[in-house]
Amino acid sequence: MDDSLEGKAALVTGGARRVGAAIARRLHAAGAKVLIHYRDSEADAARLEAAFNAARPKSAAKVKAELLAPIAPRALLLAALEGFGRLDILVNNASSFFPVEVGKIESSHWEELIGSNLRAPLFIAQQAAAELAKNEGCIVNIVDIHAERPLKGYALYSVAKAGLAAMTRALALELAPRVRVNGVAPGAIAWPEDGQFAEGERVRIVSTTPLARTGTPEDIARAVHFLACASYVTGQILAVDGGRSIFI
Repeated sequence: MDDSLEGKAALVTGGARRVGAAIARRLHAAGAKVLIHYRDSEADAARLEAAFNAARPKSAAKVKAELLAPIAPRALLLAALEGFGRLDILVNNASSFFPVEVGKIESSHWEELIGSNLRAPLFIAQQAAAELAKNEGCIVNIVDIHAERPLKGYALYSVAKAGLAAMTRALALELAPRVRVNGVAPGAIAWPEDGQFAEGERVRIVSTTPLARTGTPEDIARAVHFLACASYVTGQILAVDGGRSIFI
């Protein structure tokens, strides 16, 4: 498989930090021009953009957008076209993640979790579809192993990611044959920075992972890169979880 992305342009939502930044770095290292979307992490996005452009001039740009805003999908596509003249790879990575107890779910929780994990990826994909088809491009959605096996305490998040998994397969049919659509389903990769999982729970999760460790953002980035290059793969969701989904 040819893993070069030279001449291609990619958009990574939530691309300034953590897993998104690892994906952006991997695609850029493979030769792609990269548009880094961010909402609040402007300094991180600027540093990443500067590093990419220092390595390869005019190979990166950044764009600020609130993905729940109706104008966001068009703004993102226009930023890619203005910056690079094309879009070949869309990575829907941006995601909100927090627990909500059943019985206490409010419309604001629905708007944030369903909005960021399902609605925004759908409307961005819809906006970008014609451009991606023109270039025989692809979409890679960052799903979650809990789309298939819900995480207790995170019912609404699990529902949102289940919708994204279904959307991935549906768009693979709708946009074929010119656009491939796949997903990556991470397991325990980068713990939330707000301490959602206590140390004991982290130990339990690792102990129920056959490879007996957490993964890294680079593990997800490598999977995204593979799917961006795998020209005869569509409608698939690749679990990158150390085997945990076969245990839980």
